[in-house]
Amino acid sequence: MTIYFNPYLRGFRRRATSDMLNEMDSDYEAQISFPIDIKSGADSYELKALLPAVEADDVEIQIVNEVVTISGLMKVERDPQADYLLAEIPSGRFHRVVSLPTPLDSSKVEASLENGILTLHIPKAEEARPKTIKIQKK
Repeated sequence: MTIYFNPYLRGFRRRATSDMLNEMDSDYEAQISFPIDIKSGADSYELKALLPAVEADDVEIQIVNEVVTISGLMKVERDPQADYLLAEIPSGRFHRVVSLPTPLDSSKVEASLENGILTLHIPKAEEARPKTIKIQKK
């Protein structure tokens, strides 16, 4: 399995001005990185992503061949008049792309979001599923 990490989403963050955002590609506008777990079964994959404070309407999931893309918006309301000593709760756009080793059947994907955990049940494409072939005796 190959998992691609975007180094621009981790570590030190700086605030971008509107001029900088206009120059940047839309893929790099994401500010929030989130952890995922991927479990492989015989016929499907199960992907779990930690997305606290995210509503189902704010998440977009795309599956093309063997690539899964999860993106959306994490909304956290902050009082602009308050004098925060520490503000670490993430807010803004998130984006994650995962490439799985086999083609996927995007027409049968099941998704649920409960208690801040996004769960995707993604079946493998029929041609990617293991097949048992019996040898006939002559």
